[in-house]
Amino acid sequence: MSLRKRFHAWLMSRPNAKYERAVGPYKRELFSTLEGTVLEIGPGAGVNLKYYPESVRWVGIEPNPYMHPYIQRAARRLGRDVEIRLGSATSLGVADGSVDAVASTLVLCSVKDPTAVVREILRVLKPGGKYIFVEHVAAPAGTWLRRVQDFIQPAWTFFADGCHPNRETWLTLEGGGFARVDYRQFRAPAGLVALHIAGEAVKS
Repeated sequence: MSLRKRFHAWLMSRPNAKYERAVGPYKRELFSTLEGTVLEIGPGAGVNLKYYPESVRWVGIEPNPYMHPYIQRAARRLGRDVEIRLGSATSLGVADGSVDAVASTLVLCSVKDPTAVVREILRVLKPGGKYIFVEHVAAPAGTWLRRVQDFIQPAWTFFADGCHPNRETWLTLEGGGFARVDYRQFRAPAGLVALHIAGEAVKS
């Protein structure tokens, strides 16, 4: 297991430049609105750090300890202070209503229980706080791509560290208890998981 986690950390430290160019404008627009204490779930190798305003206090909850040195390296390159904690998306380890914003990218596709993760996000957000997300999602039902996603899901999930190519994540967010959920759909250069959503959900 540790060897697999090490390999995944190494792999994540080499982001896909073409993909990041495609999703970068969405991240830049969403992340630039954040202020105060921001908790990022599953920051991986710290690829998103460059999009945050310098004024925010950044706390990363990363379950893979082998990712932490890569996050620290990215933070040093940017000259910013970060706080990295070991934890999981369903147990963030911070007090109720204590953070101004939560952010995650490509996380809800891989967690075991996305509904539980959304509940935990709502728990830690202050009233009026934002959840910022960029996620790949399932293709429309009945399309050839959705049929392929459904067929390959078991093998894909096993080899891709729990990632599900066919999750209807927008439904989880819309039914998650937020006061408002706004998102845009777009396509990224990501093969069978090209369909993405990017947006924000606001706690009442």
